[in-house]
Amino acid sequence: MEQLQDIIRAVATPDETLGQKAQEHLDDLTKPRGAFGRLEELARQLCVMRGTLKLTQPKCAVAVFAADHGAALSGMSAFPREVTVQMVMNFLAGGAGINVLSRNAGALVQVVDVGVDYDFPPLEGLVSAKVARGTANLLERPAMSREEAIRAIMAGAKVAGDLIDQGYDLLIPGEMGIGNTTASSALAAVFCGLPVAQVTGRGTGLDDEGLRRKVAAIENALALHRPDPSDPLGVLAALGGLEIAAICGYALKAVSRRVPVLLDGIISTAGGLCAALLCPPAKSYFIAGHLSVETGQGAMLARMGLRPLLDLGLRLGEGTGAVVAINLVRAAVAIYKEMATFSSAGVSDQKEKPA
Repeated sequence: MEQLQDIIRAVATPDETLGQKAQEHLDDLTKPRGAFGRLEELARQLCVMRGTLKLTQPKCAVAVFAADHGAALSGMSAFPREVTVQMVMNFLAGGAGINVLSRNAGALVQVVDVGVDYDFPPLEGLVSAKVARGTANLLERPAMSREEAIRAIMAGAKVAGDLIDQGYDLLIPGEMGIGNTTASSALAAVFCGLPVAQVTGRGTGLDDEGLRRKVAAIENALALHRPDPSDPLGVLAALGGLEIAAICGYALKAVSRRVPVLLDGIISTAGGLCAALLCPPAKSYFIAGHLSVETGQGAMLARMGLRPLLDLGLRLGEGTGAVVAINLVRAAVAIYKEMATFSSAGVSDQKEKPA
């Protein structure tokens, strides 16, 4: 626990005055003021997050945390739990959606086994950080002990630290784990104080009856555990997944070193929200990559005051929506860094409107 507290204490409250100075530079670029809308907002946020007025194009990395969920054994997913193992192999072979989109965006993909119910041999590209062979079934008992949750958090923190040491300065949390939308929806209900039905989606493609069973199961789990939202670590342990805890640690370590975190869908956002509840300044370093079809993600983004960059109807997870948003981050940096100013280009600035 002390190691986790050390990371939390290292998260600095960002200097918002840098945003004002960044906007002055943006206003001096050869365009009408505010013409690039949210791209200007994003450039300004990056200056604040990084603590500098000199932006460079990010070196991006995705960590795909893989873990199994006991709840998947209760039929809460349209896919069997064995798919977790199969998808890990697909990631390593470079054939998954996250691989394709990351190649297109120029991002590294790192696969991390933090809790898959399978013993992988040593494989190139796979980081072994297994805390347990999946969680317990949260519908019957706590998914993890507090100690397991902390170990998973620290496993994620180590992955982030290693990537930052290699020069990566924009981190994306990805995930794989059959049953993880159940855990994420449960976390969303508790942390956002909303009815389960309002924050629960179809996951891998449940039909109407499957969705009704999923909602009822989560409601029963909340009645069983009676989680206390003022104790985010306890809620994470009772309801979360090993990969969600790892994402929490990954995000905390990144922001402790002033590295922005580009969040993906509901599972990624659940991990980010856990980090923000453990350390409120952390959310100042988060960028919401996209809005998932899974309704619980929107509620959690609202809880953190984050607006998604994209809304494309995506619901795959893995980090895919965030990777698509990398191009917007690159565009914001390019505008800020490469456009001429009015004075350097010899262009007349817009006239001030009379009072």
